[in-house]
Amino acid sequence: MLPTYISKATPNPASNRAPWYKNTAPTYAGVFLWIVFYREIAVALDRAGPAVCLAALAVAGLISYGLFYYVPALIGMRTGYPLYVVGSSTFGTQGGYLMPGLLMGVLQVGWMSVNAFVATTFILTAFGSKAGPGTLPFAVIAAAWALGLGYVGAKGIQYVARFATYLNFVPLAMILLVFAKSAGGVGQYVPPHPNSYLGFTMLVQIVVGFFATAGAAGVDFGMNSRDERDVRWGGLVGILLAVLVAGGLPLLSVAGAHVLYGVQDYHFDSAISQTGTFAAIAFFMFAVASVAPMCFSSFIAGNSLATMIPGVARSTSTMVGAVIATVLAITGAAGNLVGLFTIIGASFGPICGAMVADYWMSGKKWAGPREGINFAGYGAWAVGFVIGILPFLPISEETKLYLQPAAVYSFVAGFVVYVILAKAGLQSKVVVDRTIAGRPNVTVKA
Repeated sequence: MLPTYISKATPNPASNRAPWYKNTAPTYAGVFLWIVFYREIAVALDRAGPAVCLAALAVAGLISYGLFYYVPALIGMRTGYPLYVVGSSTFGTQGGYLMPGLLMGVLQVGWMSVNAFVATTFILTAFGSKAGPGTLPFAVIAAAWALGLGYVGAKGIQYVARFATYLNFVPLAMILLVFAKSAGGVGQYVPPHPNSYLGFTMLVQIVVGFFATAGAAGVDFGMNSRDERDVRWGGLVGILLAVLVAGGLPLLSVAGAHVLYGVQDYHFDSAISQTGTFAAIAFFMFAVASVAPMCFSSFIAGNSLATMIPGVARSTSTMVGAVIATVLAITGAAGNLVGLFTIIGASFGPICGAMVADYWMSGKKWAGPREGINFAGYGAWAVGFVIGILPFLPISEETKLYLQPAAVYSFVAGFVVYVILAKAGLQSKVVVDRTIAGRPNVTVKA
């Protein structure tokens, strides 16, 4: 018999699905409009000029869409199942508990805590307060933020999308205003340490590394899409276009600020500080820009925990995650988690690569749950993960630069190793079980 998390899974019906512009596109765009994505994205300007950086963003957006998002979203659309059920083909019915199941849930709870910590810090700064972690004002705001937005995520993707659709315009307006103030200097910017190759690959890594976990979560977005057109347009607008706008405009703003105002660093908030009275409300707008990604993380965390522990209601598991995130934010522990979760996030490059390989080897369809632990999937992940974390190891900074984009290399490694191990006989057999028979490849039409 299949594990409970699979046997009790039911496909998301067509009646619960919606057009791409009501769910996938605005939610993904909200993730890229989070300040954590574009606050330091201009660091590539140290090596490459604006034109090369824009080209790198376009390539990174296409890679994120074509390699990391499209196939998982397509599988989700066709089956109606979430990532954790779909992942049982690539990693096995038992192996799927850990990966991508609980790993994704734990990672998203961690990102919820980081989000609450950053947003609370920005809100207090906007009002001139120096209250930090452990103080009453910080605790009240962090708790309200994490629990309130965790509740929105618990209600489902349609509610996350409603928040994102309207609140995305706030950080977008901020980005446009800063760009307008600095645009005049963009054409005169010259990188101080020119090396277009390193600047290009660095920027591709920043984007793809940031997006890797959200790409695997494309399965959950796909299960809310009506057809392949929704999958395609949701990704093109929510990922490719969003990367160009949310990454490109802040990057160009920093380049212009270097020329016009003598800014020396590559932080987007340094460019914002040149906008006069607008700078006074910048931190509050940073917090607003964190709403959609907070809802996104809570939605994905809830999906993970509810699927792996089906006896607990989705809303309950989501709110438990929100409580944990609140504690981590209030104590200040979340302020030191970005590096850790970036490394964990690197594991999703080979996860996506192995899933795509499994899909192609199964005749461009979801094969269904596989017995026990699928060693082809775990072997592919192990090799890809090692490649993905190489830049985080204690090696010279110059060597690290030439190892990028590690997230892309880890995807390719996951794909290739899965194919090799599967052909070598290490791919588990598909489970034949009447509890799920006839359900794995549900096709949903518009």
